[in-house]
Amino acid sequence: MSPSAPLPRPDAALLALRPHVDGQPPAIPTPTTVADFQHQVLRPLLKLQHSVLLATVTDVALDYRLPLGAPEATLRLALTELLTRNVRLRATLTGLVSGLFTQEELAFYRQHRNELNRRLLDLAQQRVLSSLAELPAGPNK
Repeated sequence: MSPSAPLPRPDAALLALRPHVDGQPPAIPTPTTVADFQHQVLRPLLKLQHSVLLATVTDVALDYRLPLGAPEATLRLALTELLTRNVRLRATLTGLVSGLFTQEELAFYRQHRNELNRRLLDLAQQRVLSSLAELPAGPNK
């Protein structure tokens, strides 16, 4: 293999890492629609990366001195704002998931990047906001 040739992706190993998501439709070999991709690829990868996702958001929130011990409503609003407006955080979250795509998934993702990024970030935001108690200092009720 020449030094400039890309290394092969371990697609089977990447697929083996993915957890089962309850309520997920039956697997199809290759997702053909954006909705299929969301259910077959994005949701399992977000579940797999859950702790990394929360740690990343926590680190950025602490960098911005967000009050992680604030009441739940205040924390929810602050994190929503952070996840909506912080471009670096959004790119990082996208990379946490897209780095685990197989070759076929990456090809599909590249064709539908805008829609899939929107869906991925919406799912990530829902996951963070539904896991406030798992953040350090959790919300005060």
